[in-house]
Amino acid sequence: MDYVAVGWLVAGLFVLTVGADLLVRGASRLAAAVRISPLVVGLTVVAFGTSAPELAVSVRSALAGQADIAVGNVVGSNIFNVLFILGLSAVVTPLVVSVQIIRLDAPIMFGVCALLMLLARDGRVDRSDGALLTLGLVAYTSFAICKGRKESASVAASEVSQRSAVEPGSIHCKADVMAGDLDRPPITEFGRRESGTGRIVRDIALVLAGLGGLVLGAQWFVDAAVTLARSLGVSELVIGLTVVAAGTSLPEVATSVVASLKGERDIAVGNVVGSNIFNVLGVLGLTALVTPQGLPVAASVANLDLPVMTAVAFACLPIFFTGNRIARWEGVVFLGYYVAYTVYLVLSATRSEGLGTLQVAMVWFVVPLTGLTLAVTTANAARRR
Repeated sequence: MDYVAVGWLVAGLFVLTVGADLLVRGASRLAAAVRISPLVVGLTVVAFGTSAPELAVSVRSALAGQADIAVGNVVGSNIFNVLFILGLSAVVTPLVVSVQIIRLDAPIMFGVCALLMLLARDGRVDRSDGALLTLGLVAYTSFAICKGRKESASVAASEVSQRSAVEPGSIHCKADVMAGDLDRPPITEFGRRESGTGRIVRDIALVLAGLGGLVLGAQWFVDAAVTLARSLGVSELVIGLTVVAAGTSLPEVATSVVASLKGERDIAVGNVVGSNIFNVLGVLGLTALVTPQGLPVAASVANLDLPVMTAVAFACLPIFFTGNRIARWEGVVFLGYYVAYTVYLVLSATRSEGLGTLQVAMVWFVVPLTGLTLAVTTANAARRR
């Protein structure tokens, strides 16, 4: 094993994680300044920020001629996000799923995964496909932000009405109170009020520093991953689907687990759903746009990994629908499937004799049993409603 490559891999991953943290922190504060709800922040700003490592790694890989890493990174990250991150977060504490995610965002996640599978049937995601995916990202983000701001404005108006009701002698109208709340800068830890301009400059500096860390970390991480794959005799595609995908998804792991522990379950689930949408529409869309020949998609990805990614996204629909929550046992099922998927990739790469046994077990026992369980729980939930 090339231990120097392992060292650069760890260093690149560390810089990627720090860069993503700075980017999320600055972007979240900018979003809060314009009064976007926590759910929308999780679906857009936090999700896009924690997916920034995937974008940096995929663009860097595609431009360097390692398309297998670029595509495998996105597909593997989406599978990892749902099966491992949601599974682990649900095992830590059962997750409550908002009505908006059930009715809108989860179906969109499944739809964009199915769209990518259709676009990749010819073995390539070309520039026209990338333009279509990027336009979808712009439309989704614009809709989510506009919807979130309307909901936040409604909540703010309701709070002002309640405040006016308990202050009968007040002469301020609702607009005056809301304007005063928006314009008044917060008190800093030193007891002084920080100006709006100072906050914005600081947050923009955090965003720029985070982007710089992402670019540098991506270069180290991709170069080390390619070197490591070659030294181990493993294909770049397998490395992209496993090591690179899991590594670039670590910001999502930290964000969702910490959010679930703190009770911010909207952010925990919204982060994963939003990240998966961004990975397909943004990461692959932008990567295909900046790559002159587009992104070639390996036959094994089109025949196995893309269908797995789409099936995983579809499985979220009945799980989210049953009780508007992800129970611990469902989290355990997700984690078990991720272990099985990873073992399958390793056995397939090494051409192990145990591959056939695993395929038989998954096709004839595990998948049908899981499908039957989800169907029964969904039917019971629909009957109760």
